[in-house]
Amino acid sequence: MTVVSRQEHFADLIERVARDGDRDAFTELFDHFAPRIKAYLMRIGAEAGLAEEVTQEVMVTLWRKAAQFDRKKATLSTWLFRVARNRRIDILRRGSDADLPSDDPLLIPEGDPDPETLIDADQRDRRVRAALADLPEEQVDLIRLSFFDGLSHGAIADRTGLPLGTVKSRIRLAFGRLRNALGDADGSG
Repeated sequence: MTVVSRQEHFADLIERVARDGDRDAFTELFDHFAPRIKAYLMRIGAEAGLAEEVTQEVMVTLWRKAAQFDRKKATLSTWLFRVARNRRIDILRRGSDADLPSDDPLLIPEGDPDPETLIDADQRDRRVRAALADLPEEQVDLIRLSFFDGLSHGAIADRTGLPLGTVKSRIRLAFGRLRNALGDADGSG
């Protein structure tokens, strides 16, 4: 499944959750996103227990507020990761304010983006999706395992059965192709 069709599939699933309370659709979303959200939270400094707690809260939010998702404004993954980030910020604020510097970037409110920013983000998102769609499926899978699932190159090698050096070189090759494609799309490459 291509990146674009996967995002459309997720948007269809959340619409089924919102419209019908579809538990099977929710389960599929949970199975896909929960480990990725937890890995993301741990990469940005959350302890494993806190990451698990926040992940559960994000998934409850998905269930309860599925109708608020608008596929025209963001992809489902963007929406969920923003909920996760904001929930972690709330916990940090509620916790020990004395331990947090007031200029901590996580504590600076984002505000609503202006329409031009949304258009730019949408165009960038489309370019990235198109560039990913042009990559061989194996390279897309390796990028997904590394950057979306948060697996180390060694773990990817174990999972795929590829030698570690091959995993590293194919990921590097994929990023080179993405860089070229995105540079060409910007008119700079």
